[in-house]
Amino acid sequence: MKIGFIGLGNMATAIIGGLVSEGTVLEDGTRLSAADIIGSAKTETTCHAQAQRFGIATTTSNREVAEAADVLVLAVKPVFFPEVIEEIREAVRPDALVISIAAGLTLERIAALFQRDLADFPLIRCMPNTPALVNAGCTAVAPGPGASVADTATCLALMGSCGQAITIPERLMDAAGAVAGSSPAFVFMFIEALADGAVEAGMPRAQAYQFAAAAVAGSAQLVLQTDYHPGQLKDMVCSPGGTTIEGVKALEEGAFRASIMNAVDACVQKSKQL
Repeated sequence: MKIGFIGLGNMATAIIGGLVSEGTVLEDGTRLSAADIIGSAKTETTCHAQAQRFGIATTTSNREVAEAADVLVLAVKPVFFPEVIEEIREAVRPDALVISIAAGLTLERIAALFQRDLADFPLIRCMPNTPALVNAGCTAVAPGPGASVADTATCLALMGSCGQAITIPERLMDAAGAVAGSSPAFVFMFIEALADGAVEAGMPRAQAYQFAAAAVAGSAQLVLQTDYHPGQLKDMVCSPGGTTIEGVKALEEGAFRASIMNAVDACVQKSKQL
């Protein structure tokens, strides 16, 4: 099976890195390797760098990738989809599985750009996030009506090579894009703010980032690996009359939770406009 990537940016290379390092096994028993992957980028410099990094075949021709691919991953920014799809439309085989990782672009809109009927078009929409760069991603997977069970299994295997991959209905993709795709930026801001607070209290900055990042990572693992509600875990830290509840009060006075909810809503609304 040949896996093609149009676009070799951060998300594409995160997925490729997972496929190459993990030796992903598909449902039919096929074990993928670098020899099964081809990718395209605008410049020879990028192509050469990624070929050297992963041992994959690369080219500056999107059409060449489309012609070769059994599974084609569209990893370009949403604004470039119309011109890229116009370039490759006739080159994509009718039975090739097409996977989009672009925010905002619906299955119906992508099918229209390909001038194909969504009902019999093997098309899946995905939304990965940047933690995929360290094999800790969380990718939302929304299969179109023309994607088979085998197509979905293939997509889950590919996206699962760099973290978790979770199937959801397309109507939830905007929410998934906000809570998984955009939220790492919010978390990075939170880590930075925690570290700034520690620096203000006298801690060296490098050590402050270490403590803050480790605390956030460990707290996330508690949520994922226990049956406790996040509110229960928060209560476990808040001793009566203690330091933590005082900090919680300060966050509530600053509308911390409402601000986060507003940020998620802003991402959802922007995604709907793309």
